[in-house]
Amino acid sequence: MTSSTQAPPAPPAAGGTGRTTIPPVKVGRAQTTFYWMVWPAVIAFFLFHTVPVLVGIFYSFTNYAGYGGWNFVGLSNYANLFKDDRILAAYGFSFLFAIAATILTNAISLAIAMGLNAKIMARNLFRGVYFVPYVLAALVIGYVFQFLFSSSLPKILSGIPLIADNILTNETWAWTAIVALAVWQACAFTIIIYLSGLQTIPRELYEAASLDGAKPWRQFSSITFPLISAFFTINVVLSLKGFLQVFDQIVALTNGGPGTATESVTLLIFRGGFSGGEFAYQSANAVIFFIVITIVSLFQFKVLQRREADF
Repeated sequence: MTSSTQAPPAPPAAGGTGRTTIPPVKVGRAQTTFYWMVWPAVIAFFLFHTVPVLVGIFYSFTNYAGYGGWNFVGLSNYANLFKDDRILAAYGFSFLFAIAATILTNAISLAIAMGLNAKIMARNLFRGVYFVPYVLAALVIGYVFQFLFSSSLPKILSGIPLIADNILTNETWAWTAIVALAVWQACAFTIIIYLSGLQTIPRELYEAASLDGAKPWRQFSSITFPLISAFFTINVVLSLKGFLQVFDQIVALTNGGPGTATESVTLLIFRGGFSGGEFAYQSANAVIFFIVITIVSLFQFKVLQRREADF
């Protein structure tokens, strides 16, 4: 009887350790690829964003009308802004609109997100449906709503005087139609953010709270809202910042009218700067508006993040 023998393993190469070696990563090539990808974006951002901003700041200290020559006027444009009733009215409208739209957007979006986060049938389908308004062009949707408010609703709801007379022509209430359009479109993105936050909350917390006898409102105030407070902060800051810069919805629905009742700061800057011969003056207005939005956003972060820490 003969026994089979196995060939001995091949010895490692001379000077080797017997282990498989991994070739070193070529760091230099990776860094080169990274720079080739990043630098074009940085250069494009600088040319198409930073340079125009710096040019606008420069012209804000002049009397440039958008054509012809110009002279330095120092801070006179900035001083005149605080004496201009039309600009002050535009700031008042912008803040009124932004605050109302921010509150409604976040309240409605959070309620819808909580419904979508529950165990309901076809919730993924509903998520897609609710996100549709965000991907549609604001001007296109604005013109659809303009037809709705000016032609359809006055016939359908002819018994309501405010709507029957075309709310878009009412100086006192025209802004509410713009709020309705802006909130309808903004809720899409806000719902997605809230859904992301709600999905981070373990179901076990609600089960434990239910066993302890906590009612739905108690669960919301003690579990849901504290745990999504960071998402709430992001949504509120982004909503208020975006609504302060409202432009497309106003152009589509009222174009700033009746009169100047719905004229926002951004619409005023566009009108005066590009067609009103006030390029330098409205450039100064844009600088002030940028500072105002920055201060408001930082204040929101400070207050809301402190609330997160308290939770």
